[in-house]
Amino acid sequence: MTGSDRVLERLTRLHPKKIDLSLGRMERLLARLGHPEQRLPAVVHIAGTNGKGSTVAYLRAIAEAAGLRVHAYTSPHLVRFAERIRLAGQLIDEDTLTALLEECERANGEAPITFFEVTTAAALLAFARTPADLVLLEVGLGGRLDATNVVTMPRLCVITPVDLDHREFLGETIAAIAAEKAGILKPDVPAVIGPQPADALAAICDRADDLDSPLIVAGADFTARPVEDGFLFTGAGLTDWHLPRPALAGPHQIANAASAVAAALLLDLPEAAIEAGIAGAEWPARLQRLTRGPLPAQLPEDGELWLDGGHNPHAARALAEALAEMTAKDGRPLALVTGLLSTKDAAGYFGAFAALRPPVVAVTIPGEDAARPAAEVADAATGAGLAAEAADNIEAAVARAAALAGPGARVMICGSLYLAGRVLAENG
Repeated sequence: MTGSDRVLERLTRLHPKKIDLSLGRMERLLARLGHPEQRLPAVVHIAGTNGKGSTVAYLRAIAEAAGLRVHAYTSPHLVRFAERIRLAGQLIDEDTLTALLEECERANGEAPITFFEVTTAAALLAFARTPADLVLLEVGLGGRLDATNVVTMPRLCVITPVDLDHREFLGETIAAIAAEKAGILKPDVPAVIGPQPADALAAICDRADDLDSPLIVAGADFTARPVEDGFLFTGAGLTDWHLPRPALAGPHQIANAASAVAAALLLDLPEAAIEAGIAGAEWPARLQRLTRGPLPAQLPEDGELWLDGGHNPHAARALAEALAEMTAKDGRPLALVTGLLSTKDAAGYFGAFAALRPPVVAVTIPGEDAARPAAEVADAATGAGLAAEAADNIEAAVARAAALAGPGARVMICGSLYLAGRVLAENG
């Protein structure tokens, strides 16, 4: 166990709940730390249900291609906590991370504070002390009461597509959830709004009207039309600007890339950097192909193993669309290895794959208290009309899925970022 792991373990004990949306505890700790949130470079604040991480990845690649030094804060991590914090382009090193966490722990004392709040404070402290040109700040949950919403004057806000997720914290309807996401909007701060359901867009617009926040809305102020080798972007005075195919796989990535392009134009980043960033972005566990390691070795030589961390019905529909497109091109038989948290809509997730009808091998996500048992995951898949069975572990599930699919199998491991993290760790 590293020094940072020991501090992180202690920090989990400071609040009885993993999630308790509020800004008061965060504001108290930041005051004790000398208000690092007030000493940041220009901030792009990013909320939404799906596509936040991909949009951050595109924006980071664009800004770095333009020669900017970029801080980034994302969550959750997949394998190591340090993945959440990038300082001027580099993952935070162990010694710096440990020292920051210990400083925040001392400043907080024994006062109640959630794990995400205190670690967000550590990230803001790191960003304030390390020279950079831009901070990409991803919301953890919601927006209005998220720990990142202590930044009062970002340079720009982005809201990616909103869908039903985390209803126990954010509300039971799309409109209610969108209103929480729109809590990051600030007076006179422009905001790029990705493609939204009508109810979500109405809620976001209502909040923007109250604050006099200028919106740049997908479908109205900018559009993206896919073509064979990329997409055509129209907006900000540009018409059918031919951009390369997004580096991240899947048809849905065109919408994420287009929102990043709209944001980059508002940041006055050069067109050449935008083109390079769209083509060069990297983000693991988003339609990622695994080609080496013990898990791909479970497949025959002509098989393929893929990984995706999407975990709600909207993400499942995007994944199903991407898989349908891949199958139409090469005809490979498909099987899923799926693990889900108990807080997720299992029926809605599997319903997205009804037309593809892949066999499903269910697993319990290792090491997660909120993991849905494999048998329960299999029952949910069966309820959605899919043939399903449970496996004891990930490696066995991959081997069984390949056997069920048959020669040339494409096996997709999916359903949770927490499962994706375990897969990447087990696969080395």
